[in-house]
Amino acid sequence: MQEYISRFGDYLNYERNVSPHTLRNYMSDLEQFLDFLCPRDSKGNRRAVEIRDIDHITIREYLATLYGQQRKKTSIARKLATLRSFFKFLCREEIIELNPARLVSSPRLEKRLPRVLPIEEMFRFLETPDTGTMLGKRDRALLELLYATGCRVAEVAGINLDDLDFKRESVLLRGKGRKERIVPFGSKAREALYAYIDSRGELLAAAPEAKRDSRPLFLNYQGTRITTRSIGRMIEKYVRECAILHDISPHSIRHSFATHMLSAGADLRAIQELLGHASLSSTQIYTHVSIEQLMQVYDKSHPRAKLSS
Repeated sequence: MQEYISRFGDYLNYERNVSPHTLRNYMSDLEQFLDFLCPRDSKGNRRAVEIRDIDHITIREYLATLYGQQRKKTSIARKLATLRSFFKFLCREEIIELNPARLVSSPRLEKRLPRVLPIEEMFRFLETPDTGTMLGKRDRALLELLYATGCRVAEVAGINLDDLDFKRESVLLRGKGRKERIVPFGSKAREALYAYIDSRGELLAAAPEAKRDSRPLFLNYQGTRITTRSIGRMIEKYVRECAILHDISPHSIRHSFATHMLSAGADLRAIQELLGHASLSSTQIYTHVSIEQLMQVYDKSHPRAKLSS
């Protein structure tokens, strides 16, 4: 089975063009399934597994052990999705005839609305970095670009300097599956980017010569591309400094972008394109509106909402 997992990894990497993070998750999930099927012995060896002997009952037993370990439903659902993709690949390669994972139901997940910052708090949050420092200018530009484009954290980390087009006020983003899209940004992001790029050379100059990389837009103190983990820590830092009461994550900026655009009247299809969603169903989660806002719109709009005195 290890051979098939390796072949599936090559398929994901070279044909599907998944991100390194996604590839690691797939491989980790399959290794865990393999550990369930045949744990390693004291010497670290496994007995051979006949792929055709794995049926839906085997997969259900595996999920039952995950439930027994009190794994989150989201984690269990992801592992099942991995198995479905893996066995679908084996069917395509004519190694097996039927996909046993298709006969197993996914756990029911609670639908959670994305956490969104009110516009006033978002503005205050974006202005938290100290632009009197070199790294503060970088952080301000990065946060402004996240909110201006609604891009994913991995996408903003992957931007190269040449991807910016100041004349058209747009940036080239590389999303899931390495799909490219061009997204506009506004004047606030442009100003923050100009201020950062003016001092960006200082980050390169201060970095060890062997590590310098002039291609990435956003650099760390070592002069190399900033990582998604560093961006996450940076956002956590500014959330604390800003004393925001809401529990937000880096992805909350993306959620806020979409919700604020929709509330201002943007078309759902346009938001889908800006976010890089493959299907409209992924974007429709942003159609939620607070009951207070809904009541305000109703009171203002409906001719019979309020009786005249």
